[in-house]
Amino acid sequence: MGEAADIVRTGRKFDQVLAGAREVFLADGFEGASVDDIARAAGVSKATLYSYFPDKRLLFMEVVTNECGQMADRALELIDESAPPREVLTIAASQIVPFLLSDFAQRCFRICMAERDRFPELGQAFYASGPEMGRARLSEYMAEAADRGELNIPDVDMAAEQFAELCKAKLWNRAAFGIQNEFSQTEIDEVVRNAVDTFLARYGT
Repeated sequence: MGEAADIVRTGRKFDQVLAGAREVFLADGFEGASVDDIARAAGVSKATLYSYFPDKRLLFMEVVTNECGQMADRALELIDESAPPREVLTIAASQIVPFLLSDFAQRCFRICMAERDRFPELGQAFYASGPEMGRARLSEYMAEAADRGELNIPDVDMAAEQFAELCKAKLWNRAAFGIQNEFSQTEIDEVVRNAVDTFLARYGT
């Protein structure tokens, strides 16, 4: 991951490269995505693309990290962590569930599974910027809420993992196995409500 730390993440063309790569990876997968197609979709030369990303794996990992980071930032903007736990967790779940079901997350998950043996770093990057980062932020909130006496949680890391899994109930498997591709707001709200109710039944005070 040292090479990833050396990437220069500035300039209009960098954003173009990310946008083009996102489009091509989601359409063609990792193996099927060619540098020529990415450069064409981004509207840049191959030389420009290589100046940012000498390795296609680094480009995929950057796309994933950027997308997950944007989702996390949107969630943080909506959440007032001093609000009652039901309100905070409902907003969090309302961001998590649609993201898990999104075309982006589902396609990235399938890419990571398909390339797991050859390029395990792809899945590692997706896990680190998605589930692991989400768990860390949930753990931090839950620890603070427990200190205020709003939650009773002996193991905040485990509780954060459990909450994330509750957000995958019913719909995520249907999306992952291709049984259902579109989900109504009513279906999403049901998962959100039950995730929060179940979690607070265990950890609420």
